Amino acid sequence: MVKLHKVAGKIMEFLGAFEGSRPALDSGFILIVRGMSSKDIAIADMKQTLEDLIVFLDGKEVEPISDEAAAIINRMDEQIRSNVQVNSETDVGGIERMKKSLESLNVAVEYKLFTSTHSGIFVVIWKDKSDSGPVFIEIVVSDDEKG
Repeated sequence: MVKLHKVAGKIMEFLGAFEGSRPALDSGFILIVRGMSSKDIAIADMKQTLEDLIVFLDGKEVEPISDEAAAIINRMDEQIRSNVQVNSETDVGGIERMKKSLESLNVAVEYKLFTSTHSGIFVVIWKDKSDSGPVFIEIVVSDDEKG
C-alpha cells in the first residue's frame, strides 16, 4: 500500500495536484486519486505533459487497445470490484467511451495507460475547451498483483 501512495504522490506532485487531492478508493492493491492541478497546463500541452510524466516515472506506455492494456484494465477492474459493488461487466473499450463522455461536457481530455515498477497506471486529465480554468486529474495506480 505504501508503494501505491508513493507512486500516486509522485504523479500528483509532478502534475501540481498534490495539495487538496483526495483518494476515491484506497486499498492494498489499488488507489484512485482525484485532484486539480495548480499548474496552468494549456490544452495543447496536456498530451506532452502526460508523456513527460511517463518518462519521469521511468514508465512504459501501453497502447489502450492491446492485449497488455486488456490485462491491466481487467486487473484494475478485479481490484476495484473486490472493494466496491459494480453493476456492470468489465469493458476494455470503456476508456474511450469515458473520454467521449467527458468531451461531450465541453472539455478537452488526454489520458495515458502505462506501467512502472510493479504497477499499472492510468492517468486522465481534462480542462474546459475554452482553455481557461484548472486541469482536473484522476489517477488509478494498481499493484501488479490481483488483490
